[in-house]
Amino acid sequence: MSQTTADAASVAAPAPTPAMLRKVAIASCIGSTVEWYDFFIYATASALVFNKLFFPDLSPLVGSLVALGTYAAGFVARPIGGLVFGIIGDRKGRKSALVATLLMVGIATFIVGLLPTYETIGSAGAIVLVIVRLIHGFGIGGEQGNAILITCEHAPPQERGFYGSLVQLGAPAGFVLPLGIFALLTSTLSEEAFMSWGWRIPFLLSAVLVAIGMYIRLHLSESPLFKHQTGPKESNPLGRMLREYPRAVVLGIGAKLLEATVFTTYAVILTAYAVSQGVPRAVMTEATLIAIVIELLTLPLFGALSDRWGRKPVYLLGALINLLLVFPTFWIVYAGRQDMIWLLLVGTLALGHSAMYAPQAAFFSELFPTRMRASGISFVQQIGALIGSVGTLGAGWLLALGGGAPWLLAGYIAIVALITLACTAALPETAIRRIGGAET
Repeated sequence: MSQTTADAASVAAPAPTPAMLRKVAIASCIGSTVEWYDFFIYATASALVFNKLFFPDLSPLVGSLVALGTYAAGFVARPIGGLVFGIIGDRKGRKSALVATLLMVGIATFIVGLLPTYETIGSAGAIVLVIVRLIHGFGIGGEQGNAILITCEHAPPQERGFYGSLVQLGAPAGFVLPLGIFALLTSTLSEEAFMSWGWRIPFLLSAVLVAIGMYIRLHLSESPLFKHQTGPKESNPLGRMLREYPRAVVLGIGAKLLEATVFTTYAVILTAYAVSQGVPRAVMTEATLIAIVIELLTLPLFGALSDRWGRKPVYLLGALINLLLVFPTFWIVYAGRQDMIWLLLVGTLALGHSAMYAPQAAFFSELFPTRMRASGISFVQQIGALIGSVGTLGAGWLLALGGGAPWLLAGYIAIVALITLACTAALPETAIRRIGGAET
C-alpha cells in the first residue's frame, strides 16, 4: 500500500463513502473487542484465580507462573492461526476469515465457564485449559490481520494510521471489559463465592458478546482493494510473500517484539508478581484498569500522529518510553509503592505501548501488496507476538531465579526494547504524507 509495494489493483478500487468507512471502522472495532474480550478473560483469570483452582499444590508465585504458562499456549497457536487465516484472507476475502475466527474463539471461551476445577477432576482440568487456549490463540491469530485489513483497505491513504488505530482499540477494550467485570465481582462477592462460581460469569457472558459480534461482522462489506484486484488470486500467497519480502518480514517481527512484550508484562505478569509481593489484588486491578482506559484515548491520537509525523517516529517514541520506564516500573512494585503503580502503568501502557500499537496496523499492512497482504501482516504480527509474549512469560521465571527481585526480568525487557528500536529504525517509512506522491 506504500509507493514501493502497492499494486495496480489497489488504484482501481473505488473510494468508499464516508458513511461506509465509519460503519466498517466501528464494526471492526466492536468485533475485535469481542474476540479480545474472550482472549483476555483467560489472562485475567490466570493472574487472579487459576493458580488456586487448577494448581493448588504449588506456591503462590510458582502457581501463578504455571497458570500463565497455560496462557502462553495460546501464543503458540497464534502464528498457526495467522498463517491459515492469512491465506484464507488473501484467497477468499477478509470478511470470511473474520466470521470464522469469532465463532471459534467464542465457543472455546464459553466452555471454560463450564469447566470443572482441580477439586473435581484433578489435572484433567488443566489439560482442557491448554486445549482451550490453543483454540483461542488459533482464532485470535487469524482475526488480527484480517480485522486490520478490512478497515485499512477501506480507509483513504492519508488517514490510514488513524482508522487502523481504531481497530487496535479492540485489544485494550477487550481487556478492560473482563478486568472491570472481575473487579466488580471481587468487590461484591465473598472470596469463597468468587472462587466457587463468580469467576465463571465473565466466561459465560461471552456468549452474548459473540452473538452481537457475529451479527455485526456478517453485515460488513468486503475490502474494496481485495474485491477489485485484477488477475487471478495468488495460489500460495504466504510462500510468495516470504520469497519477495524477507527483509520486511524479519524487521517487522523485530519491531513487534517490544509491543507484545510490554502488554504481556504489564497487563499480566506484573499483576501476578505484585500480588506475590503482598500488593493487594484490588490495587493492581484498579491501576491496570486506569492505564488501559487512558490507552483507549491515546490510541486514536497516536494513530493520527502517525499520518502526520510518519509511522517510524511515533513507533520509535513508544519503544524509547518503554526502555526508559522498565526499571522504574518494577522498582515501584518491588518497593511496595502502591500509590505510584498506576502512574507508571499509564506511562508504559497508555503512552509507550499505545505509541507502538496505534501505528502498527497501518505500518505493517503498508509493507505488503494487496494480493499477499493478509499473509504478510499475519505472519509478522503473530510470529512477533509468539516470540515476544512467550519469551516474556518464560522470562517470568527470572523472578523466581532472582529470589523475587525483578531486575533480571527488567533487564530482559530492556534488551528487547533495544532490538525493537534497531529494527524499527531499519524499516522504510510508509505513511503516504511522509513519502509524498500517490500510491502506485
